[in-house]
Amino acid sequence: MQWQDHAIILGVKRHGETSVIAEVMTRDRGRHLGLVRSGRSRAMQPVLQAGNAVEVIWRARLDEHLGEFRVEPVTLRAARLMETATAVYGVQAMGALLRLLPERDPHPHLFDALEVILDHLHNPADAGELFVRFELAVLNDLGFGLDLAECAATGARSDLAYVSPKSGRAVSRAAGAPWADKMLLLPPFLSIEGNHAADFDSLSAAFRLTGFFLHRHVYEPRGIEAVAARDGFVQAALKALNPTLRTLSGLDGVSA
Repeated sequence: MQWQDHAIILGVKRHGETSVIAEVMTRDRGRHLGLVRSGRSRAMQPVLQAGNAVEVIWRARLDEHLGEFRVEPVTLRAARLMETATAVYGVQAMGALLRLLPERDPHPHLFDALEVILDHLHNPADAGELFVRFELAVLNDLGFGLDLAECAATGARSDLAYVSPKSGRAVSRAAGAPWADKMLLLPPFLSIEGNHAADFDSLSAAFRLTGFFLHRHVYEPRGIEAVAARDGFVQAALKALNPTLRTLSGLDGVSA
């Protein structure tokens, strides 16, 4: 069996003396593993870095086998991704999110989103907003999507200010006012009216929002914790928007 696809390197694991098992996100075949012979060579090591875009050819006798990759470089962005904290942590955190999905399960929209985000990780404001949207997309593909289009109580599509922690649905400012202290804030840039770029406060609220539902629906039921890279990304993105902030430990729930 054989196929060819566009892919982004998520990580590698040593295999034997000279080879590696590469983990990639492909556009049409989802997250996929494959053996790369001589993957630890001087020629291949720079190619097999997380974040690089490659073309892969996969071969195996049977579909259920691990198979072998032949890898050709397309866009080698890994060196640039090492220049900022948001990029370093962002690549790792998005890889961890994709590992929540079944292997070999196609998610072409997530592949496309990943490519876009990888090219914007150097800009903390853009990176933070795109990362939150990526988390929302992963939640949706796992079957836990949030409904942020209209108020759960009234059906209104304007002045949406909250998200119900129970239903994951948006709530208008008026309808949610009596229970505001029990609601999650809906950042303006995530509402259907949102024409504002993310700032420190709205991005903090967005990280709390996605972190809450990832913990409730994904991490806690599976008995796992969010990877440390998410905390690192959250702190780097927020600190870039507020350079005077020395620590984010007081922002309860931001990295929950």
